[in-house]
Amino acid sequence: MARRDAGGDLMGAQGCRSVDLNCDLGEGSAHDAALMSLVSSANIACGGHAGDDATMAVAVALARRQGVAIGAHPGHADRLQFGRRERAITAGAAATLVVEQVGRLEAVAGEPPRHVKLHGGLYHQVARDEPLAVAVVEAIAARWPGMLLLAPAGSRLVAVARGRGLKVAEEAFIDRAYAADGTLVPRSRPGAVIGDAEAAAERAVRLVREGVVTAIDGGELAIRADTLCLHGDGPEPVGLAIAVRAAFAAASIAVRPPG
Repeated sequence: MARRDAGGDLMGAQGCRSVDLNCDLGEGSAHDAALMSLVSSANIACGGHAGDDATMAVAVALARRQGVAIGAHPGHADRLQFGRRERAITAGAAATLVVEQVGRLEAVAGEPPRHVKLHGGLYHQVARDEPLAVAVVEAIAARWPGMLLLAPAGSRLVAVARGRGLKVAEEAFIDRAYAADGTLVPRSRPGAVIGDAEAAAERAVRLVREGVVTAIDGGELAIRADTLCLHGDGPEPVGLAIAVRAAFAAASIAVRPPG
């Protein structure tokens, strides 16, 4: 079992720091195969913002070949905006959206996904809106009580999920800038996406070793993270992932799925 040491670092059974490196995949990027060999968890688009049965089957096969944890990545059914915009949605509709998409990946894979991570606008809405969080968590727990939920570190969703018995991995981002209040800087703003591989690698190591990330205004944010995300559709995701893995190796940080 993993534990936190006195300084907040994630520690493995032998006292070695470890962290999960997750990536959003199956979204139409040309880099899936290369990234699958560099991450420990794959969040596979399951028909909402991207993906269909064929792309899911390819992603599942790649993940199994590399020993990567298979997760569902449900989002708003809004392909035009890639599911990144928030949309008005009721709690019941949000729960149905998530269950249908996770169930679709389950049918393709022939077994339940190991984890679920919401995508884009839906991710941010559910993380801060308690009625949405309660509805989504209760729907997941009713059908997949052993499911692991990846959720924004420190968010209301984390508390709701744990309060209803779901396992949670708290998530931080290494290729997205943080605002001073701990939210992600909107993609429309300059500097929101971090494409510099070395800068991303440095952020990743600091998050694991110190539980700290530098916000876009230069301030320091404390973030407890069990899993770090990089985006498969970023500017140079493979180079970024390689740099992160090299930095982790140099810092004696193991990469493995949470739990």
